[in-house]
Amino acid sequence: MITIRAIGSMTLVAASVLIGSCVAATAEPAAARLDPETAITRSRQAIGRAISDYTLTDSNDVRLSLSSYRGKPLVISLIYTSCSSICPPTTQHLMKAVNEARRIIGSDRFEILTIGFDARHDTPTRLAQFAAIQGVKFSNWRLASGDSDTLDGLLRELGFSFEGAAGGFDHIAQTTIIDREGRIFRQVYGDDFPLQVFIEPLKDVVYGSAASLSLSGFIDRIKFICTAYDPGAGRYRIDYGLVFGSIIAACSLLIFGSILVREWRRSMRA
Repeated sequence: MITIRAIGSMTLVAASVLIGSCVAATAEPAAARLDPETAITRSRQAIGRAISDYTLTDSNDVRLSLSSYRGKPLVISLIYTSCSSICPPTTQHLMKAVNEARRIIGSDRFEILTIGFDARHDTPTRLAQFAAIQGVKFSNWRLASGDSDTLDGLLRELGFSFEGAAGGFDHIAQTTIIDREGRIFRQVYGDDFPLQVFIEPLKDVVYGSAASLSLSGFIDRIKFICTAYDPGAGRYRIDYGLVFGSIIAACSLLIFGSILVREWRRSMRA
């Protein structure tokens, strides 16, 4: 495994970028190695790109179309099922982050899809075994894979890089957050990324794009503004001071607006 830190404009808050080689103990040298800088550049260039409607097969051997996720934010993680070093801890850490996100955002506000990128070996059975071993039990989390052509196109659009290595693959540890319209919003790197690096952009795509003049939209904006990370507790919480302040500010605006409308009507009658 190679651990590097992104530099310059690629720096993420306290986050390192991992290139994992999930290989068995062997003296045989790796056939190819990823260049970390090139891999990160390719990944970041994918931000803003719309993902095409690929059809995969999930761990229950059921066909899965990516278009079925339109209208709801989607988190995509990329693994291969025979990986024994990077993919399991990455999945475990993502489960903790998803659990916290479900707690503060809602269990039905976003979806998670783990994609097995080893087209030859990531069968539905292997994906189901991986999910069972890792303890993936969330109702909004599915695992899927596809044929080589499908995966080649999808991974290219996601900006995901990997190379064959002795006994496995060298690959970038990447989690992708996709917005409601199916566009890549943020890339998250590493197998132990800070919680905020994942949840803050997820809040953006769940709350920010759902803003409306409805009551639910107003509540979403309050949650977006008032949900803050507590470094002491290592988790998110609602800052009720901000909640009450936001409510008071909103009421003040409504009162001020009603006064303006009343005075405007009075002047029109005069």
